[in-house]
Amino acid sequence: MGEKKWYVLRTAGSKEKKAKDYLEKEIERSGLQDQVGQILVPAKKEIVIKNGKRKEAERLLFPGYVLIEAELTPELEYIIRNLIPGMSGFLTENKGTGTQTERVPVPIREDEVRRILGEVDENADSITVAQTSYEVGDSVKITDGPFNGFGGTVDEIDQDRSKLKVVVVIFGRKTLLELSFTQVTKE
Repeated sequence: MGEKKWYVLRTAGSKEKKAKDYLEKEIERSGLQDQVGQILVPAKKEIVIKNGKRKEAERLLFPGYVLIEAELTPELEYIIRNLIPGMSGFLTENKGTGTQTERVPVPIREDEVRRILGEVDENADSITVAQTSYEVGDSVKITDGPFNGFGGTVDEIDQDRSKLKVVVVIFGRKTLLELSFTQVTKE
């Protein structure tokens, strides 16, 4: 048996997970599990805040691609290229000269594999980066805390701390408040 290497497979847009599932089932059905190490759809968990509600979402690191660690045999290559719905094959390069060129799957470099796997492992247990739809100048309404019900304008956004600085008019004077993303909603 040869050495397993990592390859990049192309998929139809937003079909990465389905293609991965089909591929795993087809490999199992064909009895080729010993030739395949891992199949990955690298993703990152994030908290997205929309209209004041927090939701956990998964964002793909490489949309349209699936990674596979495998010892590439003609049978496995045939399955990947021809039998998996939503999968259009490998990232390849042309080999040969003149009219006798052939598209050959190219393994990715070991340093790239380590970087990608490190990023996936790092994100496996942690939920990172709160994304919001807030922008400086947006009108917001405070929904929580002592200033509940007040309206204001976003003056500054601190993504790292999930905080907003909002200018609110209190007793005729502009006051700058620091609020979390969950304490406000867009108006």
